[in-house]
Amino acid sequence: MTTNAHLVGWGRYIPERILTNDELTQMVDTSDEWIRARTGIAERRIASDGETTASMSIQAARRALEVARLEPSQLDLIIVATATPDYLFPATACLVQDALGATHAGAFDLAAGCTGFVYGLNVAANLISAGAHETVLIVGAETLSRIVDWHDRGTCILFSDGAGAVILQANGADGGVLSTLVGSDGSGGELLCLPGGGSRHPASHRTVAEGLHYLRMRGREVFRFAVRTMPDATRQVLKRAGLSVADLNLLIPHQANQRITDASAKSLGLPPEAIISNVEWYGNNSAASIPIALCEAVEEGRIQQDDLLVLVGFGAGLTWAATALRWSKPLPLVEPSPRKKIWTFGQKLRYRYAALRSLVRRFLRWLLSLGVKE
Repeated sequence: MTTNAHLVGWGRYIPERILTNDELTQMVDTSDEWIRARTGIAERRIASDGETTASMSIQAARRALEVARLEPSQLDLIIVATATPDYLFPATACLVQDALGATHAGAFDLAAGCTGFVYGLNVAANLISAGAHETVLIVGAETLSRIVDWHDRGTCILFSDGAGAVILQANGADGGVLSTLVGSDGSGGELLCLPGGGSRHPASHRTVAEGLHYLRMRGREVFRFAVRTMPDATRQVLKRAGLSVADLNLLIPHQANQRITDASAKSLGLPPEAIISNVEWYGNNSAASIPIALCEAVEEGRIQQDDLLVLVGFGAGLTWAATALRWSKPLPLVEPSPRKKIWTFGQKLRYRYAALRSLVRRFLRWLLSLGVKE
């Protein structure tokens, strides 16, 4: 029997702080009209001082687990796609695993820029189909506001923060992930990069003074790459599934720029109702953009049972990826409130236990280290 990867849970976390175009005019030489005309963005979300990629990932993951009605201990693997991890190492995914109390899960980060979430989704789907794992959490999360030069109007108007998560689970039923596609072209790596902080340009007074720890992008070249790649990747992933654009119910693209989304829709011949766009209100939150858009589509009733979806993205690397899936999970049923309250209360207790377990393990590790001579 064929094992398919079905999407059974989803969740998102959006920071409360809103940064409008008018506020940006106080920081750089720009205007609301200029930003809207070139990007379609009116406002973006910015993480507060206490929020990180890990903390937002944890919130999105908890909501995905709640939708799926799964316990953290049922997760086999956690993948966090991000270009802005809390640390270079350990992996942000490991911080998420600890906070959730996912005691049976492996965890790793995946770096593919804005394409990262779809890369992670494809990796998870193929691991499930191969029988290596049964239940996988995939998170796309970013705190891009921490690596943006707020004096560079070419980038600071675009990027934002947030997190989205989904859970894939093995099932022999029809539907779920139908086909996957990943691609890369490293010759364009310098078009979108963070020069400082790696082994080529390790942190120093020079790299800080030269602004090498800020994101850099050559917008025109990236734009041309995106408007060509997104429609092509959509067609290719549908062809691999034995389908065509005519079969597509909904396209969920990376939310980078409204002009890119419009050009992709025109190339594919899709009407406005067949494509998701929320870049006006959230800006470009990189690897988080597609799962956040997916969650909103579900919440707004734009996805129905057996709908054919394509999730498609592009990003630093240069990379691109697409996933075709048949929506196989019914929309969440409204449960009797007492049952939901009991389940939610139980989850809160589990997360508190996970935090306590983490503290105990840290203490025991420290205690055992006292008897070890270096």
